[in-house]
Amino acid sequence: MTKTIKNESGIYPTEYKILIAPKAVGEKIGSIIIPDSTKERDQFAQMEGVIVAVSPLAFTYEPKESWNGSGPPKVGDRVLFAKYAGATVKGRDGKEYRIVNDKDLAAVLD
Repeated sequence: MTKTIKNESGIYPTEYKILIAPKAVGEKIGSIIIPDSTKERDQFAQMEGVIVAVSPLAFTYEPKESWNGSGPPKVGDRVLFAKYAGATVKGRDGKEYRIVNDKDLAAVLD
């Protein structure tokens, strides 16, 4: 099930790229507070996120029949992506995003 995601980043991917909001990393583990530098590194080592924007060419290399009836991934889908894929960018909303190639997605999560 997907939810509606509004792209407030001001970033619009081109060619075969998608924009992902990585899963947030918690502030602490138990009673131990995680330093900001560790949170930043860990946040972008995570492989789960939500698609925020998809370029018009992304996922066009496969016919729709090959997607097993679900169609290609779309905005709002939770996805797994390659651990160190793409580039980290900061949106105009102040949040960090990843721009990755469409082929760097490993799975769409329910």
